[in-house]
Amino acid sequence: MSSSFGSYAQRSIKPTAAIAAGALSAAIFSSSSEQTQNEIEDNSSQQHVKTVASSSPLTGLNVLRNNSSSIYSWHTHSPFSLNRNNATTLCEAASNPAAKTAPYKPSDPAEPIADASNTNKTTKPKWGMWGEEEDGLFHGLFPRRQLWRPHLEYPLWHADWDGRQPIPVMSVDKDESARLTAQRDRQIRKDGVTKHIILIRHGQYDETHKEDEKRLLTPLGREQAAMTGKRLGQMIRGVNEEFGPCKVKVVRVSNLARAKETADIIYDNMDLGNFDGEMVERADPDPLLNEGRPCHHIPGGKARPSVVERTDEHHPRIEEAFNKYFHRAPVPEMPPSATESKEKETIIATTATEESNESDNKQKLVADPKHEFEVIVCHANVIRYFFCRALQLPPEAWLRLCTFNCSLTYFTIRPTGTVSCRMLGDIGHLPHEMCTFSMHTGFNW
Repeated sequence: MSSSFGSYAQRSIKPTAAIAAGALSAAIFSSSSEQTQNEIEDNSSQQHVKTVASSSPLTGLNVLRNNSSSIYSWHTHSPFSLNRNNATTLCEAASNPAAKTAPYKPSDPAEPIADASNTNKTTKPKWGMWGEEEDGLFHGLFPRRQLWRPHLEYPLWHADWDGRQPIPVMSVDKDESARLTAQRDRQIRKDGVTKHIILIRHGQYDETHKEDEKRLLTPLGREQAAMTGKRLGQMIRGVNEEFGPCKVKVVRVSNLARAKETADIIYDNMDLGNFDGEMVERADPDPLLNEGRPCHHIPGGKARPSVVERTDEHHPRIEEAFNKYFHRAPVPEMPPSATESKEKETIIATTATEESNESDNKQKLVADPKHEFEVIVCHANVIRYFFCRALQLPPEAWLRLCTFNCSLTYFTIRPTGTVSCRMLGDIGHLPHEMCTFSMHTGFNW
């Protein structure tokens, strides 16, 4: 999914003079009640546009090239980066004399609404939720300050989304710096650890009570949790060399009763009593993972004041949970010979296992050290919000997704920071008569 976004971005950024002129005409004849992107530019962006419009075609080209380079130069190895050929194409409208008065400039939905009466605006973040009540409503739906602003305009991919993107290797020579950075990045892809995150929604529970301690699993919910534990146990133990074991390091859970009960049943049904591999840690319940309203949803009507208040209360907590658990694994500090040493250790361990089990001809299955798994038992709204945030999609789309009870939503985070979703709401381990979404049974609802 991510790679298709990058390809789309590169294919679509080919403006012509006619497009630029059309954009200018649309801005002139638009209704006075509408906010255009030019009306939400900050001071620096306005200065940039003026510089391009008043300069020669060649100067304007250099300005836009420098602007593009400043955004992407730190992530030149990313498949989603724009190269200089794209930047040149991007500037065709600016270099065309017929379009000098309306140079092409990508809109920035993260910029605040311009206020001509306020010339001393304070610097605000360019992403996340921020703003003031005076910013008004977003299309009459909810406060604009509660709209999520991405790091980069959709559908561009922000390579340093988790703040762990390695900086370029510095060198006196520019070409040497690029060579060393590319070599380092290849080493990360080869020797880094892929992080696997499996989000599990709790089982069906009794929704007739308001007190959390009474909102426990139904008999069906407990069966769902048991089946889920058996599936995870098979993943941990492995079946054979082809379908080998997965290194599940920890099971995490929210602090709500239905999630904790689900996590306990899952763990008990993993059947790890005779497991001689690395034991799975049971983390303490984390209130950051509790259910809540992560953000507004679109489509939807105008948000009531109580919904606005709940969003202010729940969003910071759920966003903190995302930043806490979603990130690439630490980059290992390994000498050049570390890979060879690891291969020798594996051969020795395998040989020793074969000798100790000659009587039954069984060989111990060893998990791949370059893959680590975490299981998080939590809630539907949290999982759907995490899905949108992890894939850098508009979080306001979260309610368009559906995750059944004890379903698995499964992500991989590569050492380079790219993210993929391998499963969304997977319930393949549950028979039809055990498929529920809250109190809805089956699929005819």
